[in-house]
Amino acid sequence: MRSGFVSFIGRPNVGKSTLLNALMTQKIAITSDKAGTTRNVIQGIYNEDNYQIIFVDTPGISKPINRLGKVLNKKAMEQIDDVDCILFVVDGKKGIGPGDKYILNVLNKVETPVVLVINKIDQMSKEMLIYTINEYKDLYPFADIVPVSAFTNDNTDRLIEVIKKYLKDEVKYFDDDMITSNTMGFMVSEIVREKLLNDTIEEVPHSIACNCVGYEEKKDIVNILVDIIVDRDSIKKIVIGKNGSRLKKVGILAREEIEAMVGKKVYIELYVKTIKNWKDKEKYLLDLGYLNSDE
Repeated sequence: MRSGFVSFIGRPNVGKSTLLNALMTQKIAITSDKAGTTRNVIQGIYNEDNYQIIFVDTPGISKPINRLGKVLNKKAMEQIDDVDCILFVVDGKKGIGPGDKYILNVLNKVETPVVLVINKIDQMSKEMLIYTINEYKDLYPFADIVPVSAFTNDNTDRLIEVIKKYLKDEVKYFDDDMITSNTMGFMVSEIVREKLLNDTIEEVPHSIACNCVGYEEKKDIVNILVDIIVDRDSIKKIVIGKNGSRLKKVGILAREEIEAMVGKKVYIELYVKTIKNWKDKEKYLLDLGYLNSDE
């Protein structure tokens, strides 16, 4: 039996959450084409005969513009310690940016093996891929380099095999039937947030947080209550939509996905609340689970 913890590190919007879902062959983390979708540290538990890999997805590392941004960077950076392997995920078609170089500078201070994962190879030519590999090789002594496409699952099986080389533990941390350590309340909040991210304009996602404040499972139905937090009344109007149309659509989409997940009927209520500057207020960062009480 071999097991271990493997963390994803990278800039926002390089496809870390999509890659996690591809490696798990099922949805664990929400995805969106909006940068900064992942805000929490998410664990996916991959089980195979004689192997257990605990994947740790992290927020994208970027220049913070508020307290929330600083908290998310700290969360991501904490995941480079006490893991068996780090997957440094990059968007191959975009090339090396200042954010990549900043992260590599941080990784220079750790002894953990770092695997370069060049994502989105379905959008790259062979010549472009070779150039990108050589460019990154000159910057850091990677333990391995694995080009993948999280979108098409190209070479993801190869990445699993590479990861196995770095697993050091001989204990099973989770039961075989567990696929994530996240609570149902957290998963529900994330599903609602994903539906909003995918149905709103660019400026809206960064202003929204979702909090499951009620989850009651009965024999034949699950009753759910989710607060949607926004920082301006103008955003609240966008989230609700004309005559409540967007909120209704989001509720239907979220309900359908949650029903498929729990195997029961779901009744879900969504409430939109305006809390100005919530991203800079410790109380709300604590309430929403972005901060721990000892930070």
